[in-house]
Amino acid sequence: MAQPLPRARPLSPHLQVWRWHVTLAASIGHRVTGMGLYLAALLFAAWAVALALGRESYQAYMGAMGSWPGRVVLFGLTVCAFFHLATGVRHLFWDFGKGFAPPTANTTAWICFAFAIGATIAVWALALSRGLA
Repeated sequence: MAQPLPRARPLSPHLQVWRWHVTLAASIGHRVTGMGLYLAALLFAAWAVALALGRESYQAYMGAMGSWPGRVVLFGLTVCAFFHLATGVRHLFWDFGKGFAPPTANTTAWICFAFAIGATIAVWALALSRGLA
């Protein structure tokens, strides 16, 4: 008796199948900014270690963070914090069953991007105007 052939397993859709749209970008952005916040936690831990090691270590660390590349990293982490905050609030509404309609999901995704950019620019403008950055 012949063995039946195994059925072909369905393939999960991947990024080459999906059409790119704002909600897809927001979903990917939420995950990427979450990973960026892990980097922020490591930088915060390094700051605490430098602080514990004394004045010279702390000044060296602050010098690195105050340099041009350090500021670029901090700017990126600010974007990560605000975008992840906005998409986290969006997810909270989803937990209550609100905002799943495609037009609403698209609008809230755009709002998350706009909030992250606007809030980051506002925070950095304020910091630069006060001489803190």
